[in-house]
Amino acid sequence: MARRRRRRKMIKKLILCISSPIVTAFLVKTAPKAADYLDKADKLMLSGKENVIKQNTTDILQYNNIEYTEDFEDMINSDYIVSSGYGYLEETDDNALAVYETISDNPGAKPYPTEWTKGAAIMRTTYGKFTGKTFFKLEKAGQVNNQTSVLSATLSNESKKLPEFKISFNSNEPQVLIYHTHTTESFEPYVRDYSDPTFNYRTTDETKNIVMVGGAIAQQLENAGIGVIHDTTIHDYPSYNGSYDRSRETIKRILEQYPSIKIILDVHRDAISSAEATYQPIVEIDGKEAAQVMIISGCDDGTMNMPNYMQNFRLASLLQQQIESDYSGLTRPILFDYRKYNQNMSTGALLFEIGSHGNTLEQVHYSGELVGKSIAKALMTIKE
Repeated sequence: MARRRRRRKMIKKLILCISSPIVTAFLVKTAPKAADYLDKADKLMLSGKENVIKQNTTDILQYNNIEYTEDFEDMINSDYIVSSGYGYLEETDDNALAVYETISDNPGAKPYPTEWTKGAAIMRTTYGKFTGKTFFKLEKAGQVNNQTSVLSATLSNESKKLPEFKISFNSNEPQVLIYHTHTTESFEPYVRDYSDPTFNYRTTDETKNIVMVGGAIAQQLENAGIGVIHDTTIHDYPSYNGSYDRSRETIKRILEQYPSIKIILDVHRDAISSAEATYQPIVEIDGKEAAQVMIISGCDDGTMNMPNYMQNFRLASLLQQQIESDYSGLTRPILFDYRKYNQNMSTGALLFEIGSHGNTLEQVHYSGELVGKSIAKALMTIKE
């Protein structure tokens, strides 16, 4: 019975998706695989943690073999956001966080809203451990979601190796570059029941967008004696198309000026939603809610000019294991997939997804602090 109910729910979701012309075109193209998706959705179930209600486990739809461009969201209707999320468990704790109260002196051309309207429900969720053939555990902590033809055994062996570069502490030369391809990505103002359909979760206000999160990470690295360049160039406004081309030029310029940089982190937020709800992936760390995070490490399919992608994966594994060891439940599995995201620019280039658009400013700022502390600790293992 449970299997049939899950299948009916999945069919309902697919029918809702068909209402989008873009998704319709995708389904027509991939119709022969639809049954396979349903079977995988039945099999891939979340394993809950102690603070998650296990019996509310819901279906997981793996978006296997979807073709991504560097600006994947360009193809998506603004009213239907495609997520790289894996599924969700409903969270029952409704304790609200304090409102993030930083006020900007210069909100830019697209200010953050001051009034809000009622839209889709916000589902407070927590991702737990994942099972299935694409997932494997890292040696110390955390998981990897391998969406490539590279054997997971090969990746597991690589994850045990350290990056080949060393990091200089207390140096006058910067070691890390933090930047934002989608600089205007924004968040919920505070914990509430509904999202705002009139807000596209983008703002040029640096106190209310992903720049604020990058700043929190950078501060923790600097506190540990690691030199950081935090670039706040806007790459996705007023035009979203071509964001990765513009951020690539920013990276080139900074690397030419600062060749000492070893690590390049493109800090984003995810977009996890359905036709019925916006999701807020959270975990409680030391009595406060933090947005769950995901690292994306790209793999070359032979067309991306990214021959050193495994070096990036080694760094991803180092950071993932440290973050998850320090703060259990903070990470979602590393997504190892055929993505480029300018990760051919360095052997230490990764993309971080800090929360989603359903997370609050307070939650993602706290996650930025935690991630920054763990990255600093991880880099001590490759100190020069």
